[in-house]
Amino acid sequence: MRALWKPTLRFFVSMQLTVVLLFLSLVLVFVATLDQVNLGIWAVQEKYFRAFFVFWRAPGGGFAFPIFPGGYLIGGFLFTNLIAAHIARFKLSWKKSGIFLTHFGLIFLLVGELLSGLWQEDFHMRLDEGQTSNYSDSPLLNELAIIDTTDPKSDDVVAIPEKLLERAAPIQHPKLPFRVVTRTYYPNAEVQMRTQVPNPSPALATNGLGADVVVTPRPLTYKPNEMNTPAAAIELIGTNGTLGTWLVSTLLADAQTFTHEGKTWSLVFRAERYYKPFSLTLLKFNHDRYAGTDIPKNFSSRVRLRTEDGKTDREVKIYMNNPLRFEGLTFYQAGFENNDRTTILQVVRNPSWILPYVACILMSLGLLIQFAISLAGFISKRTATAKKT
Repeated sequence: MRALWKPTLRFFVSMQLTVVLLFLSLVLVFVATLDQVNLGIWAVQEKYFRAFFVFWRAPGGGFAFPIFPGGYLIGGFLFTNLIAAHIARFKLSWKKSGIFLTHFGLIFLLVGELLSGLWQEDFHMRLDEGQTSNYSDSPLLNELAIIDTTDPKSDDVVAIPEKLLERAAPIQHPKLPFRVVTRTYYPNAEVQMRTQVPNPSPALATNGLGADVVVTPRPLTYKPNEMNTPAAAIELIGTNGTLGTWLVSTLLADAQTFTHEGKTWSLVFRAERYYKPFSLTLLKFNHDRYAGTDIPKNFSSRVRLRTEDGKTDREVKIYMNNPLRFEGLTFYQAGFENNDRTTILQVVRNPSWILPYVACILMSLGLLIQFAISLAGFISKRTATAKKT
């Protein structure tokens, strides 16, 4: 066992391993930056940095081959290399206190990035002037909302994630008196009216809007200025048999309604929602431009923040570099549309958001301390030499 332990320890504490890992990190960042043109920032993060390996899939092939270490693997080895080097090589002393602080800051930075990749959630909130909302939408994830609208005072919503529809396994929710079965699923598709398509293919649905439209599958897109528009044909099966097949798509904004067992139901395929125990009302959106041009200078949103219990009711101004932080969420001013009457807020939930700041403070403080120690030693030596002469 000892014969195996020593070479393993030498491998993890070696400076050669550190150099190799840093070189691999540079290559990974360089390649990911180039591929961002094709995949977009979100897909690049998942493919290169939030993965143990970077995979390559041969054209027309079904199997993906690992061709390069990913961010999790490189970061994990860097973390282990740094910890092992401290345990085996460094001895705690005041002269090296700055180096210890700098390295601990680097450890915090690696841990913070790992936790951000695992915990961070990004959503968007669109608000028209005067509109109030208590939820935000996911820019990447979608859900099938089945809504019981029988009660005019409230809706009872069952949200099914898109991933479950993609698996095509029967879905039975306790609140639903029927099963949901995916018959056809397209991760990206175009929806057109049958009258606009020559020689249309057979309809995928028998009920609702799907009987009058044609669905054409499209390749997945990863460009930041384009969105995938998934579509699915779902069959609802009750205790006495099928209730029909409906076509759902994010391109179909209007809900499709039907009745079953004396209740009224609605179907809509929409962006995944994240509800909050408070609401925001857009009071005023301002868009300032440089004089004589259409170049944006500044844009801001004045919102009213209210909680359900009434304990919080205040106005907040959100603008660039001045987000709203509340209940573990951060609201950034991200954009605008609809002739400056609609604001777009980016909503971020990241429990580990403070770790990068702590890491930067520790590394800066460590470098300053180490510089001060080295400077004090240099001055002391110069003073001793001057006294001797």
